[in-house]
Amino acid sequence: MSDIVARARALADDLLFPAAGAVDAAGEVPGAHLDALADAGLYGLTGPVSAGGLAADRATVHGVVEALAGGDLSTTFVWLQHLLAPGMIAEAPEPLRGGFLADLCAGRVRSGIALLAATRPGPPAITARREGDVFVLDGGVPWVTGWAHVDVVLVAARDAADVVHFLLVDAVAGDGLDVVPQQLVAVQASSTVGLRLTGHAVPVSRLVRSVPLDRWQAGDPAGLRLNGSLALGLTARCARLAELPSLDADLADVRAQLDAAGPDGLPDARAAAAALAHRATGLLAVATGSRSVSRGHPVERLAREALFLLVFGSRPAIRTALLHRLGG
Repeated sequence: MSDIVARARALADDLLFPAAGAVDAAGEVPGAHLDALADAGLYGLTGPVSAGGLAADRATVHGVVEALAGGDLSTTFVWLQHLLAPGMIAEAPEPLRGGFLADLCAGRVRSGIALLAATRPGPPAITARREGDVFVLDGGVPWVTGWAHVDVVLVAARDAADVVHFLLVDAVAGDGLDVVPQQLVAVQASSTVGLRLTGHAVPVSRLVRSVPLDRWQAGDPAGLRLNGSLALGLTARCARLAELPSLDADLADVRAQLDAAGPDGLPDARAAAAALAHRATGLLAVATGSRSVSRGHPVERLAREALFLLVFGSRPAIRTALLHRLGG
């Protein structure tokens, strides 16, 4: 699978990084960038070979995410949301699998996610109730990324029995589905919105999976590794720009920590990755000098992205570990 990672690195170096400043300034990821990822087969990275996917192993997926994040975090952030859907729909009932899986793997249909209801403790962010042949959804989540670039959103909604239903919802405003654009200090080009659902009906035929909440949450820590690759990619770009060998060594150490960590150790490993990206942009700013504080300079953008990664995809245990690492 190393050729897939090499393909991603070439896209990052030749297409994404040279344009990252313009993407950030424009506040919009070009559709052509996402099309290039689809043409390279990367929308099918986690999909089965039988549906045109690459069925990449975890190490390859992590390597691709790291490579692309070192090119342009906004583009990577939009594409990253898609990766869960092909794997889940590969195990969905046949009508849904046959209707969507091949198109998802090819990138002809693109997916976002709204999973807060399945990951946070306490009251559900989005509730679901079955009424005949539809699920009725109410509630909302503050972060759905890539709205301008996705066709469907994989929404997690909980019912009164604390069962989480994963539903494939059309990314079309109206009929009780509303979105509000978010204003972010970094990755503004990612088209991240707040999503609100009010009596929004989704056909039962769009049900991907139903899982008891406690079972899903028990497996959640194991999924924290992937987002650590975003921070590794940012750090790797800083190391190349600053030409500081110490960063390369630290990067290898943190990558190894992430790869070796079990569920209990992943929050601290994720904290280590985010803290390293934060430190790397500081080192790059010092090495670059006063130019780095000019609006639009690559270092200025990378520093804002490192700030974003300190809180993106966090959990209480990651926050605690980060506060400790940063001296809080």
